Amino acid sequence: MKSLIAVALLPLAFTATAQEWPSKPVKLVVPAPAGSSLDFIARTLGNKLSAKWHQPVIVDNKAGAGGMLGMTAVAKAPSDGYVLGIGFNGPIAFAPYMYKQMAYDPAKDLQPIVLTSSQPNVLAVPASNPAKNLRDFVTWAKKQPGGINYGSVGAGSSSHLTMELFRSAAGFEATHVPFAGSPPAGISLATGETQALFTVAPALLPLVGNGRIRLIAVTSSKRMEGMKDLPTVQESGYPGFESIAWNGVFGPAATPASVVQRINEDVNAVMKESDVREAFAKQGLVIGGGSAEEFRTFISAESAKWGPIIKKAGIQID
Repeated sequence: MKSLIAVALLPLAFTATAQEWPSKPVKLVVPAPAGSSLDFIARTLGNKLSAKWHQPVIVDNKAGAGGMLGMTAVAKAPSDGYVLGIGFNGPIAFAPYMYKQMAYDPAKDLQPIVLTSSQPNVLAVPASNPAKNLRDFVTWAKKQPGGINYGSVGAGSSSHLTMELFRSAAGFEATHVPFAGSPPAGISLATGETQALFTVAPALLPLVGNGRIRLIAVTSSKRMEGMKDLPTVQESGYPGFESIAWNGVFGPAATPASVVQRINEDVNAVMKESDVREAFAKQGLVIGGGSAEEFRTFISAESAKWGPIIKKAGIQID
């Protein structure tokens, strides 16, 4: 009899979890430093969610280990919805192929909740480069003795892997020169230390504005809003080529389904607000959204796409 009563009460307990959450502050871990695009996303959404939840949303920056330090903190937290994180390509879809040992398994220890935004990469070259379009660039790159040097914002980053994918498709030789973030990578391009760079556009626009570098293609399937004159890699002779940097909200595995649903619905609602959409657009961010299951499916597809590329390039960081 007692067991029957317990079973009967399960739906009530499940509903109560959603109704009671959150009853205390929610921590939002950002695996990147203050001032980064991830930090901007977390603080913009956090301010809105705090008002909706009537609880503080505390942004906790835990940068390091390519984003894995922060995501480890999320994976090891109690599965009650009070510790969330903003995960991105690196520590979620790339890291399992680049590190022999990780403190967490992204597929088993983290619960995808909602895609928050994405950004395409752009291909930039020094202003002195003769290439005015992607075809010219590939022709030029193939003629360089010993190949070219290309920069990235870090080993194993979307910036790095996008060039590995492209040079494999285009058939030219290149040597990777990693930097600690967009500013030094951009300067290396402007000074001619490197000859090409894939990264997100906002980081490069000051150098474009002063005429030191030039953008010649974008890696999204469609041209970017606000940069309609910049052709895609696809339309420049490489059908099907796409590479985007993405991020989203995660919780620990076994977070109650009702709490996952509540967070998903609230983040989706916040991202539909006009001021949030405008703020994201100014940062070159494409608003995400969708269900938790759609986000999980997207991550699986990204992992399946980039795993073979990482293995082929022989990228090992530890």
